[in-house]
Amino acid sequence: MFGKVKPKESDVRSALEVLDGVKVDNVMVNEGQVRAILSCDPDQATHVEIQAEQAIKTIKGVESVQIIVTAEKKQKPAKPANTEKINVDAKRIIAVASGKGGVGKSTVAMNIACALEKAGEKVGLLDADIYGPSVPRMTGLSGQKPQQNDDGKIIPLRAHNIDVMSIGFMIGEDNPLIWRGPMVQSAFVQMLQDVAWEGLDTLVLDMPPGTGDVQLTMSQRVPLTGAIIVSTPQDIALIDARKGIEMFKKVNVPILGLVENMSYYCCPNCGYEDDVFGRGGAKAEAEELSIPFLGDIPLNAEIRATSDGGEPIPKFYEGITAQIVSGVS
Repeated sequence: MFGKVKPKESDVRSALEVLDGVKVDNVMVNEGQVRAILSCDPDQATHVEIQAEQAIKTIKGVESVQIIVTAEKKQKPAKPANTEKINVDAKRIIAVASGKGGVGKSTVAMNIACALEKAGEKVGLLDADIYGPSVPRMTGLSGQKPQQNDDGKIIPLRAHNIDVMSIGFMIGEDNPLIWRGPMVQSAFVQMLQDVAWEGLDTLVLDMPPGTGDVQLTMSQRVPLTGAIIVSTPQDIALIDARKGIEMFKKVNVPILGLVENMSYYCCPNCGYEDDVFGRGGAKAEAEELSIPFLGDIPLNAEIRATSDGGEPIPKFYEGITAQIVSGVS
């Protein structure tokens, strides 16, 4: 007598490979028992399981069939990023950025804007830190709401003779924004192209910390004159500052320079200077990376008080601002 017919793996694969839209990941045959692992579009999973079982059962020697379907949605081709340039009525646009939060970037941005105004320029300040807008309080504009002009564009608020716009004007100061990346990018674009920025010499962008969606959108769509990186002097902050610098370099945005904030503490009574965070780290980093070092800002109670009170204190930033103007003129 002839022995019992045993199904072959090759026969099972042949039966399965004729099924439309099915990928055969694995086939195991043990005597008359067949197990097949397949993948297909989720919408076809049940149909494929039935078809596969029927196809395998036509093979001689098959006694039992187990079908496992891993349904994976086919990836749609990613839409190309919108790289259409945003036109802003400003002679130059300067981004003030940092690799991490908590280094005083917004204070630096606001005071640079005010120092530029004091030097005779028409200046705008855009708070692009969507998740943590602090410019409304720093400019003394908390609680105020902008209006629209006859063309439907938002009229920026005014403080210290500069035009100011922030997402913080649209929401309550205590209301968190729980937005995903596309919404954040959209808000940033709207605050550039849907705001009536008119005849500016310089628009200062107070960027969110890090190297995320807003920074990428900005580098692709905004004609940036250059970027200023703010860091404190300690190593842990400089590591993140270096990432920010490299990000701007990769997208061909010129680095105007590095600012060392909270560089040292100067006692108001005796004048003693204490290097709380290790003074000079940013200057050494700038030299190593061959970028300009714009200067250092002390850890000063007057800066803290004026920022919280909505007043600029440009005397600490005039030297930095002069170098920025010299670098872009």
